[in-house]
Amino acid sequence: MTAPTAPVGPLTWDQVGERFYETGVDKGVLYLNDGGVYARGYAWNGLTTVTESPSGAEANAQYADNIKYLNLVSAEEFGGTIEAFTYPEEFSVCDGTAVPEAGVYLGMQSRKTFGLSYRTRRGNDVDGNDHGYKLHLVYGCLAAPSEKAYATINDSPEPISFSWEFTTTAVAVGTVGGTLYKPTSIITIDSTKVLAANLTALEAELYGTADTAPSLPLPAEVIGIFAGA
Repeated sequence: MTAPTAPVGPLTWDQVGERFYETGVDKGVLYLNDGGVYARGYAWNGLTTVTESPSGAEANAQYADNIKYLNLVSAEEFGGTIEAFTYPEEFSVCDGTAVPEAGVYLGMQSRKTFGLSYRTRRGNDVDGNDHGYKLHLVYGCLAAPSEKAYATINDSPEPISFSWEFTTTAVAVGTVGGTLYKPTSIITIDSTKVLAANLTALEAELYGTADTAPSLPLPAEVIGIFAGA
């Protein structure tokens, strides 16, 4: 991978069409993990917020010869919070709930890992919110027990907002295009920087087609789609 070449000439700021921003969240999809394969996808309606919370990658200074000798960096972790007005029925097994009979729910059961995808808008000063979007693909998620606050109906009613904190376990990427990548839990695709045909191919996998079920391809497969493989 070669480093980008710096542009020649003086820097300019806030040019027309270059005032970018990101907003919104929609098209959430839950993918159940079946032996490391995310082959079953379900639409997540009512998604209101996804907060990405990376952690780690902290420098640990090492000293020798009376000087700062080097920095050792801790492993980077990825987690976050999902907030929604509702959730797919299939998310129950990820939230520690078993269903022994239809309509009967047992809490405090084993929690299964899952994958998640969602879309955010990428706007600018010319196109507004329609300039483009980003797809966020998250792997190896494990939801923690969450608080649910049930309140009386009053003169200012609001729906209950569910919230789950999650951690992740990174999945392998491997060697792609001659480059060895570390395992990862998050991939982001920018619609304004990739070929439309490749993006369409990825979305056909994520959301399904008339002939195929929705699924979350693993990182090497995602890279392969945009490499034309």
